Amino acid sequence: MVKSRTQFICQNCGASYPKWIGKCDNCGEWNTLVEQAAVSQGKSAVAKSASSGRVLTPQTMQSISIEETAMRLTTGYSDLDAVLGGGILPGGVMLMAGQPGIGKSTLLLQVASEVGKTQTVLYASGEESASQVKLRAERLGANTREQLHFVASTSADDIAATIRSGAYKLVIIDSIQTLSLDEITSAPGTVSQITNSSNVIIRAAKEAGAAVVLVGHVTKEGSIAGPKVLEHLVDVVLQFEGDRYGGFKVVRAVKNRFGSTNEAAIFEMYEQGLRVVENPSAALLAERQNADGSVVMATLEGTRPLLVEIQALVNPTSFGYPKRTASGFDLNRLNLLIAVLERRTKLNLSDKDIYINVVGGLKLNDPAADLAICMAIASAAAGKRLGDELVVFGEIGLGGEIRSVHSADRRIAEAKKLGFTQAIAPKSGQKDSFIKGVGDLRQALIDYLQ
Repeated sequence: MVKSRTQFICQNCGASYPKWIGKCDNCGEWNTLVEQAAVSQGKSAVAKSASSGRVLTPQTMQSISIEETAMRLTTGYSDLDAVLGGGILPGGVMLMAGQPGIGKSTLLLQVASEVGKTQTVLYASGEESASQVKLRAERLGANTREQLHFVASTSADDIAATIRSGAYKLVIIDSIQTLSLDEITSAPGTVSQITNSSNVIIRAAKEAGAAVVLVGHVTKEGSIAGPKVLEHLVDVVLQFEGDRYGGFKVVRAVKNRFGSTNEAAIFEMYEQGLRVVENPSAALLAERQNADGSVVMATLEGTRPLLVEIQALVNPTSFGYPKRTASGFDLNRLNLLIAVLERRTKLNLSDKDIYINVVGGLKLNDPAADLAICMAIASAAAGKRLGDELVVFGEIGLGGEIRSVHSADRRIAEAKKLGFTQAIAPKSGQKDSFIKGVGDLRQALIDYLQ
């Protein structure tokens, strides 16, 4: 009997080796090689394609007609529709990724229930049984939908055949890491299974004109598990972020072929499922106490303006090396701002532990948070408070100068709506009496810390 040949495939980059080695030479990762059956040898795929190809018939742009199936499906949540570019596009394939337990399956079952009011929806689960999904559906009120169908399967071939039948307008697959093809011998979740299973699903979705949502796992670092090619294959990549134990949860598009990537939908988890937060600014500031180290910042979550509280705590260090900790803010950026504070002002922070917290579990990537972070640190270090009526935003350069930020008018409008009367902001954005323009960091601390 001829011994079957095997090869070892890297689960991080897809490189193949004839024998197992500890470290992949291609991507540098350790212990990522998995044994798989080798592809049968013979005439190469390139040689076969030279004789099997056919001449394609091209169309002009004027002759291409937009089908009626291009009408988008509404998810039942206007904010989520905005993230998707106006709703779910038939024939589009979306990938939703997030931390375990954050609410991916809950949100998608709620969306399936809303779409199921008017269209036929299939929910395919490879992780849970029918009884487990029904328990969630009863809690969410989705168990009465006649057009919401369920299957429990891990076969990509079977699910693709079901999609090609054309019976469903929306198919939700939870999750892509559990699917496998019969022809591939490797275990589910490996590079070859994820790549080939997603290709089969995407082909079926494009043929049938059905919208497909794939649930994806994430790694310990927070990136989407599996090969990077998975993100390139799909049309939309949604990132589900936030604190899994409470606080706000944000859905934003990392990639969107059908709309903008600047939108964000903010949800909060209740016993009956996820709900859209209508006025997140008021909720974030509801329990605020104006103490030293507390600053209200006007930020943007996508295109939506938000007012968030930034808290700072400064204590004398008990060790030789001071500790810097940030929750919801980039630690490297925090160290840079502390260096600017020490160099451009009279503050001495070299022997102080500094802790920063963004209230509500939000993660700030807005450059306009610089001024609020610095003023919170200075307020906590000096024991002086900022006025109750003040809101802060602005970017800080290495010279201590305060630079302008985009969408200042939206930030100001949100601050006025919640009763604030003044904004500490860059001078270049000063258009009305509401803004108290400041040119450099030192002057801002002298003028507004009481």
